[in-house]
Amino acid sequence: MFLKHLHLQHFRNYRSQSVAFDASKTIVLGDNAQGKSNLLEAVELLATLKSHRTSRDRDLVQEGEKAGSIKAQLQREIGLAELSLVLRNGSRRTAILNGETLRRQQDFLGHLNAVQFSSLDLDLVRGGPGERRLWLDTLLIQLEPLYAYIFQQYNQVLKQRNAFIKQQTAPDDSASPAQIDPIQMALWDAQLATAGTRVIRRRSRVVKRLAPLAAAWHQSISGHSEQLAITYLPNVPPSENPSDQDNPQVIQQRFLEKISDRAIAEYHQRTSLVGPHRDDVEFVINQTPARQYGSQGQQRTLVLALKLAELELIEAVIGEPPLLLLDDVLAELDLKRQNHLLETIQNRFQTIITTTHLGSFDASWIKESQILTVENGALVSQN
Repeated sequence: MFLKHLHLQHFRNYRSQSVAFDASKTIVLGDNAQGKSNLLEAVELLATLKSHRTSRDRDLVQEGEKAGSIKAQLQREIGLAELSLVLRNGSRRTAILNGETLRRQQDFLGHLNAVQFSSLDLDLVRGGPGERRLWLDTLLIQLEPLYAYIFQQYNQVLKQRNAFIKQQTAPDDSASPAQIDPIQMALWDAQLATAGTRVIRRRSRVVKRLAPLAAAWHQSISGHSEQLAITYLPNVPPSENPSDQDNPQVIQQRFLEKISDRAIAEYHQRTSLVGPHRDDVEFVINQTPARQYGSQGQQRTLVLALKLAELELIEAVIGEPPLLLLDDVLAELDLKRQNHLLETIQNRFQTIITTTHLGSFDASWIKESQILTVENGALVSQN
């Protein structure tokens, strides 16, 4: 796929900006806080309907405006697609595909695929489980757009079950667990287990597919001196029998058993303690947990390997190379890792890369790239 054209209207610090992409590699050059990351964020929104920088549309609309928009023209093997998102300050956004307003925003997903790599991605290793769950779910949405609906369904049931638990328990813990309506509770338990099983199975599968790809990239980048292992750690323990680990009936049964075991704790804490909202992913380098013991260099190598594995997996699943968005990451990588990343990209993926200077690129990269400079929300081509 190839992003041919992008137009931003009242988006972040862009008042009205059009960009025509005419090379497989685009370097966006400028000082900090001028709008480089905002450009990549717009593409990220078209791919995932999410921003890794904010969850509120009002943060995306230019200050003083009621609405902003992102429009794109995308060339795919099946033909040309026109994508548009209208973002509003205080009301629901609108997703438009090929001129048709979509009733369900999930139908917008899967038309543009992109992998973003920024300095914030180091939190995948250093941060808490929530960072890793978000990364996993964002990848799944791109591989299987239906997952957005499955995940939304789970979160809705989780929210309603939590509300029910709070209604049935007293803040001062003066009531007893027996006062919770057992019939209603059983219904919510069943719904949570059913919806949660769908999430668990998909997360487990994607980690199994991604892990060997990331391990191979990690070995290559580290000069075959390090071995990376990635393990999915579901909150609901899997069956000891490998043949049952993807069996929905077995997972649901184990889910319900753990809910039963944690019933008193849930009552006292007044929240759901069992389910994929408490999952994690473990990264281990040479049999040592990367989070606690990995050096900064090892952590950067790990994240770089993950991103390259994402690119490879998305391309294998959808049949076309996704876009690669690199947000000022060369400054985070040493020369060896920079070279490995740039050599891997070549012209295989359409790449948009932001930087504050061109010193990290060799002459051939600069010659083959479209170079845009950005200053205070205005883009100018240097070519």
